[in-house]
Amino acid sequence: MAAGVALLAACVSAGNPAATAEAVALGSVASNAAAPAPATVVTVQLDAPAFAPDKLTVDIHLPPGYDANSATRYPVLYVNDGQDAVAVDLADTLTQLYDEEAIDRVIVVAIKMLPDRMGTYGLSDRGAQRSIAGDSRFGPVGARAHAYSEWVAKTLVPYIDATYRTTPTPASRAVLGWSLGALNAFNLGWQYPEVFGTVGAFSPSFWLAADRSDATHVQRTRLAQRMVDAGPKREGLRLWFAVGTAEETDDRDGDGVVDAVDDVRDLIDGYRDGGFTAKGLQQLGYSINADYAGHPARNDD
Repeated sequence: MAAGVALLAACVSAGNPAATAEAVALGSVASNAAAPAPATVVTVQLDAPAFAPDKLTVDIHLPPGYDANSATRYPVLYVNDGQDAVAVDLADTLTQLYDEEAIDRVIVVAIKMLPDRMGTYGLSDRGAQRSIAGDSRFGPVGARAHAYSEWVAKTLVPYIDATYRTTPTPASRAVLGWSLGALNAFNLGWQYPEVFGTVGAFSPSFWLAADRSDATHVQRTRLAQRMVDAGPKREGLRLWFAVGTAEETDDRDGDGVVDAVDDVRDLIDGYRDGGFTAKGLQQLGYSINADYAGHPARNDD
Protein backbone atom coordinates (compact mmCIF):
# COMPACT_ATOMS: atom_id res chain seq x y z
CA MET A 1 0.00 0.00 0.00
CA ALA A 2 2.83 2.40 0.84
CA ALA A 3 4.26 1.93 -2.64
CA GLY A 4 0.92 2.72 -4.19
CA VAL A 5 0.74 5.92 -2.16
CA ALA A 6 4.18 6.71 -3.52
CA LEU A 7 3.03 6.35 -7.11
CA LEU A 8 -0.04 8.51 -6.56
CA ALA A 9 1.95 11.17 -4.73
CA ALA A 10 4.45 11.18 -7.58
CA CYS A 11 1.67 11.41 -10.12
CA VAL A 12 -0.06 14.38 -8.52
CA SER A 13 3.23 16.12 -7.70
CA ALA A 14 4.06 16.15 -11.40
CA GLY A 15 0.86 18.16 -11.95
CA ASN A 16 1.37 18.36 -15.71
CA PRO A 17 -1.84 19.80 -17.23
CA ALA A 18 -0.45 19.27 -20.74
CA ALA A 19 -0.23 15.50 -20.35
CA THR A 20 -2.51 13.62 -22.72
CA ALA A 21 -2.04 9.97 -21.72
CA GLU A 22 -4.34 8.40 -19.15
CA ALA A 23 -2.51 5.64 -17.30
CA VAL A 24 -4.49 2.70 -15.96
CA ALA A 25 -2.31 0.06 -14.33
CA LEU A 26 -2.95 -3.31 -12.75
CA GLY A 27 -0.14 -4.29 -10.42
CA SER A 28 1.95 -3.54 -7.36
CA VAL A 29 5.44 -2.38 -6.44
CA ALA A 30 7.64 -2.52 -3.36
CA SER A 31 9.08 0.21 -1.14
CA ASN A 32 11.96 0.55 1.31
CA ALA A 33 12.16 2.25 4.71
CA ALA A 34 13.96 5.57 5.17
CA ALA A 35 14.95 7.97 7.93
CA PRO A 36 12.31 10.52 8.93
CA ALA A 37 12.32 14.16 7.80
CA PRO A 38 10.57 17.12 9.42
CA ALA A 39 6.93 17.69 8.48
CA THR A 40 3.80 19.09 10.10
CA VAL A 41 0.41 17.45 10.65
CA VAL A 42 -2.55 19.73 11.35
CA THR A 43 -5.75 18.12 12.64
CA VAL A 44 -9.11 19.81 12.09
CA GLN A 45 -12.71 18.82 12.71
CA LEU A 46 -15.28 19.86 10.12
CA ASP A 47 -19.07 19.82 10.07
CA ALA A 48 -20.81 17.46 7.64
CA PRO A 49 -24.46 17.65 8.72
CA ALA A 50 -25.85 15.94 5.61
CA PHE A 51 -24.43 12.56 6.59
CA ALA A 52 -22.44 12.80 9.83
CA PRO A 53 -23.91 13.25 13.32
CA ASP A 54 -20.46 14.25 14.55
CA LYS A 55 -17.73 16.31 12.98
CA LEU A 56 -15.30 14.63 10.60
CA THR A 57 -11.65 14.60 11.63
CA VAL A 58 -9.15 15.45 8.92
CA ASP A 59 -5.36 15.31 9.19
CA ILE A 60 -3.49 17.68 6.87
CA HIS A 61 0.11 16.62 6.26
CA LEU A 62 2.05 19.74 5.29
CA PRO A 63 5.38 19.05 3.57
CA PRO A 64 8.74 19.97 5.06
CA GLY A 65 9.50 23.63 4.42
CA TYR A 66 5.86 24.65 4.06
CA ASP A 67 6.12 27.50 6.59
CA ALA A 68 9.53 28.65 5.38
CA ASN A 69 8.53 28.92 1.72
CA SER A 70 5.61 31.31 1.89
CA ALA A 71 5.35 31.81 -1.88
CA THR A 72 5.25 28.13 -2.81
CA ARG A 73 2.00 26.42 -3.77
CA TYR A 74 1.52 22.66 -3.62
CA PRO A 75 -0.54 19.93 -5.27
CA VAL A 76 -2.89 18.03 -2.96
CA LEU A 77 -3.48 14.31 -2.42
CA TYR A 78 -6.78 13.42 -0.68
CA VAL A 79 -6.86 10.07 1.12
CA ASN A 80 -9.98 8.15 2.16
CA ASP A 81 -9.79 6.07 5.36
CA GLY A 82 -7.36 8.50 6.93
CA GLN A 83 -7.79 6.68 10.24
CA ASP A 84 -5.56 3.97 8.73
CA ALA A 85 -2.72 6.33 7.84
CA VAL A 86 -0.37 4.78 10.39
CA ALA A 87 -1.21 1.24 9.30
CA VAL A 88 -0.35 2.01 5.67
CA ASP A 89 2.81 3.98 6.57
CA LEU A 90 1.57 7.17 4.97
CA ALA A 91 3.87 9.58 6.82
CA ASP A 92 6.93 7.32 6.53
CA THR A 93 6.34 6.86 2.81
CA LEU A 94 6.14 10.61 2.26
CA THR A 95 9.30 11.08 4.31
CA GLN A 96 11.15 8.53 2.20
CA LEU A 97 10.03 10.11 -1.05
CA TYR A 98 11.06 13.57 0.09
CA ASP A 99 14.44 12.38 1.40
CA GLU A 100 15.13 10.60 -1.89
CA GLU A 101 13.87 13.61 -3.87
CA ALA A 102 11.65 11.13 -5.73
CA ILE A 103 8.69 13.53 -5.84
CA ASP A 104 7.92 17.19 -5.50
CA ARG A 105 6.39 18.05 -2.15
CA VAL A 106 2.63 17.73 -1.73
CA ILE A 107 -0.06 18.46 0.82
CA VAL A 108 -1.79 15.25 1.89
CA VAL A 109 -5.32 15.41 3.32
CA ALA A 110 -6.25 12.24 5.24
CA ILE A 111 -10.01 12.00 5.90
CA LYS A 112 -10.90 9.84 8.89
CA MET A 113 -14.05 7.87 8.17
CA LEU A 114 -16.99 7.53 10.53
CA PRO A 115 -17.89 4.13 12.06
CA ASP A 116 -20.56 3.62 9.37
CA ARG A 117 -18.00 3.13 6.63
CA MET A 118 -20.27 0.89 4.55
CA GLY A 119 -23.05 3.43 4.49
CA THR A 120 -20.81 6.37 3.60
CA TYR A 121 -18.44 5.02 0.96
CA GLY A 122 -19.85 4.03 -2.41
CA LEU A 123 -21.13 5.42 -5.70
CA SER A 124 -23.41 8.29 -6.62
CA ASP A 125 -25.24 9.90 -9.50
CA ARG A 126 -24.32 13.56 -9.33
CA GLY A 127 -26.82 14.60 -11.98
CA ALA A 128 -29.70 12.92 -10.17
CA GLN A 129 -28.37 14.07 -6.77
CA ARG A 130 -28.64 10.60 -5.26
CA SER A 131 -26.59 7.71 -3.96
CA ILE A 132 -26.34 4.49 -5.96
CA ALA A 133 -26.55 1.93 -3.19
CA GLY A 134 -25.71 -1.73 -3.62
CA ASP A 135 -26.28 -4.78 -1.50
CA SER A 136 -23.82 -7.04 0.28
CA ARG A 137 -24.01 -9.94 2.68
CA PHE A 138 -23.34 -7.42 5.44
CA GLY A 139 -26.12 -5.04 4.37
CA PRO A 140 -26.54 -2.01 2.08
CA VAL A 141 -23.44 -0.21 0.82
CA GLY A 142 -23.31 3.48 -0.08
CA ALA A 143 -26.64 4.82 1.16
CA ARG A 144 -24.93 8.15 1.99
CA ALA A 145 -22.30 8.10 -0.75
CA HIS A 146 -23.76 11.09 -2.57
CA ALA A 147 -23.77 13.25 0.55
CA TYR A 148 -20.18 12.27 1.37
CA SER A 149 -18.95 12.84 -2.20
CA GLU A 150 -20.66 16.24 -2.33
CA TRP A 151 -19.04 17.17 0.98
CA VAL A 152 -15.56 16.21 -0.20
CA ALA A 153 -15.87 18.02 -3.55
CA LYS A 154 -17.80 21.10 -2.44
CA THR A 155 -16.87 21.62 1.22
CA LEU A 156 -13.55 19.95 2.01
CA VAL A 157 -11.68 20.84 -1.18
CA PRO A 158 -12.70 24.54 -1.05
CA TYR A 159 -11.74 24.64 2.64
CA ILE A 160 -8.29 23.21 1.93
CA ASP A 161 -7.78 25.59 -1.01
CA ALA A 162 -8.81 28.59 1.10
CA THR A 163 -6.72 27.63 4.13
CA TYR A 164 -3.50 26.31 2.61
CA ARG A 165 -1.28 27.25 -0.32
CA THR A 166 -2.56 24.76 -2.85
CA THR A 167 -2.45 24.68 -6.62
CA PRO A 168 -6.23 24.74 -7.13
CA THR A 169 -6.58 22.81 -10.39
CA PRO A 170 -7.81 19.28 -11.20
CA ALA A 171 -4.39 18.38 -12.58
CA SER A 172 -2.91 19.15 -9.15
CA ARG A 173 -5.47 17.16 -7.14
CA ALA A 174 -5.58 13.40 -6.62
CA VAL A 175 -7.79 11.18 -4.48
CA LEU A 176 -7.04 7.64 -3.38
CA GLY A 177 -8.54 4.88 -1.28
CA TRP A 178 -8.58 1.15 -0.73
CA SER A 179 -11.46 -1.33 -0.77
CA LEU A 180 -14.72 0.62 -0.28
CA GLY A 181 -12.64 3.77 0.05
CA ALA A 182 -11.22 3.02 -3.40
CA LEU A 183 -14.72 2.59 -4.80
CA ASN A 184 -15.56 6.05 -3.50
CA ALA A 185 -12.27 7.53 -4.74
CA PHE A 186 -13.21 6.30 -8.21
CA ASN A 187 -16.65 7.85 -7.77
CA LEU A 188 -15.14 11.20 -6.78
CA GLY A 189 -12.98 11.29 -9.89
CA TRP A 190 -15.73 10.08 -12.21
CA GLN A 191 -18.48 12.34 -10.87
CA TYR A 192 -16.31 15.42 -10.21
CA PRO A 193 -13.62 15.50 -12.93
CA GLU A 194 -13.45 19.29 -12.66
CA VAL A 195 -12.22 18.79 -9.08
CA PHE A 196 -10.00 15.68 -9.22
CA GLY A 197 -7.66 14.91 -12.09
CA THR A 198 -6.13 11.70 -10.72
CA VAL A 199 -7.59 8.67 -8.92
CA GLY A 200 -5.80 5.85 -7.13
CA ALA A 201 -7.91 2.77 -6.36
CA PHE A 202 -6.28 -0.07 -4.42
CA SER A 203 -8.25 -3.34 -4.26
CA PRO A 204 -11.39 -1.41 -5.24
CA SER A 205 -14.78 -2.88 -4.32
CA PHE A 206 -15.92 -3.11 -7.93
CA TRP A 207 -17.88 -6.24 -6.99
CA LEU A 208 -20.75 -4.11 -5.68
CA ALA A 209 -23.90 -4.95 -7.66
CA ALA A 210 -27.58 -4.07 -7.78
CA ASP A 211 -28.72 -7.72 -7.93
CA ARG A 212 -26.98 -10.44 -5.91
CA SER A 213 -29.53 -13.19 -6.62
CA ASP A 214 -27.00 -15.29 -8.55
CA ALA A 215 -23.58 -15.01 -10.18
CA THR A 216 -24.93 -14.01 -13.59
CA HIS A 217 -26.98 -11.16 -12.16
CA VAL A 218 -23.99 -9.95 -10.13
CA GLN A 219 -21.83 -9.91 -13.26
CA ARG A 220 -24.39 -7.94 -15.24
CA THR A 221 -25.42 -5.43 -12.55
CA ARG A 222 -22.04 -4.39 -11.09
CA LEU A 223 -22.47 -0.71 -10.33
CA ALA A 224 -19.05 0.75 -11.14
CA GLN A 225 -19.00 -1.08 -14.47
CA ARG A 226 -22.48 0.27 -15.23
CA MET A 227 -21.25 3.77 -14.48
CA VAL A 228 -18.39 3.45 -16.96
CA ASP A 229 -20.63 1.82 -19.57
CA ALA A 230 -22.93 4.86 -19.44
CA GLY A 231 -19.94 7.11 -20.21
CA PRO A 232 -18.80 9.48 -21.46
CA LYS A 233 -15.04 9.62 -21.10
CA ARG A 234 -13.91 12.13 -18.48
CA GLU A 235 -11.36 14.19 -20.36
CA GLY A 236 -8.15 14.70 -18.42
CA LEU A 237 -8.98 12.14 -15.72
CA ARG A 238 -6.15 9.70 -14.97
CA LEU A 239 -6.80 6.43 -13.14
CA TRP A 240 -4.45 4.05 -11.33
CA PHE A 241 -5.72 0.64 -10.21
CA ALA A 242 -3.90 -1.97 -8.14
CA VAL A 243 -5.22 -5.43 -7.21
CA GLY A 244 -3.63 -8.74 -6.24
CA THR A 245 -4.30 -12.31 -7.33
CA ALA A 246 -4.03 -13.56 -3.74
CA GLU A 247 -6.65 -11.22 -2.26
CA GLU A 248 -9.41 -13.84 -2.36
CA THR A 249 -10.40 -17.20 -3.83
CA ASP A 250 -13.90 -16.40 -5.15
CA ASP A 251 -14.40 -16.90 -8.88
CA ARG A 252 -18.06 -16.31 -9.67
CA ASP A 253 -17.73 -16.81 -13.45
CA GLY A 254 -15.44 -19.85 -13.21
CA ASP A 255 -12.78 -18.47 -15.54
CA GLY A 256 -9.85 -19.25 -13.23
CA VAL A 257 -9.32 -15.59 -12.31
CA VAL A 258 -10.37 -14.35 -8.87
CA ASP A 259 -13.23 -11.86 -8.77
CA ALA A 260 -11.09 -9.01 -7.40
CA VAL A 261 -8.97 -9.04 -10.57
CA ASP A 262 -11.85 -9.76 -12.95
CA ASP A 263 -13.92 -6.87 -11.60
CA VAL A 264 -11.12 -4.40 -12.29
CA ARG A 265 -10.33 -5.89 -15.69
CA ASP A 266 -13.98 -5.75 -16.74
CA LEU A 267 -14.17 -2.08 -15.79
CA ILE A 268 -11.05 -1.41 -17.87
CA ASP A 269 -11.55 -3.75 -20.83
CA GLY A 270 -15.34 -4.03 -20.94
CA TYR A 271 -17.52 -7.09 -20.32
CA ARG A 272 -19.24 -9.50 -22.68
CA ASP A 273 -21.42 -12.45 -21.76
CA GLY A 274 -23.50 -13.89 -24.55
CA GLY A 275 -25.66 -11.06 -25.82
CA PHE A 276 -24.85 -8.83 -22.84
CA THR A 277 -22.13 -6.22 -23.28
CA ALA A 278 -20.81 -3.34 -21.18
CA LYS A 279 -18.24 -0.84 -22.34
CA GLY A 280 -15.06 -0.38 -20.32
CA LEU A 281 -12.61 2.49 -20.07
CA GLN A 282 -10.83 1.25 -23.18
CA GLN A 283 -14.00 1.46 -25.27
CA LEU A 284 -14.55 5.01 -24.02
CA GLY A 285 -11.18 6.00 -25.45
CA TYR A 286 -8.79 5.76 -22.50
CA SER A 287 -5.24 4.66 -23.22
CA ILE A 288 -4.15 1.74 -21.04
CA ASN A 289 -0.66 1.22 -19.62
CA ALA A 290 -0.64 -2.11 -17.79
CA ASP A 291 3.11 -1.81 -17.06
CA TYR A 292 2.90 1.54 -15.28
CA ALA A 293 2.92 0.06 -11.77
CA GLY A 294 6.27 -1.65 -12.25
CA HIS A 295 7.78 0.77 -14.75
CA PRO A 296 6.32 4.26 -14.27
CA ALA A 297 7.33 6.79 -16.89
CA ARG A 298 7.31 10.54 -16.44
CA ASN A 299 5.45 11.02 -19.73
CA ASP A 300 2.56 9.07 -18.19
CA ASP A 301 2.28 11.48 -15.25
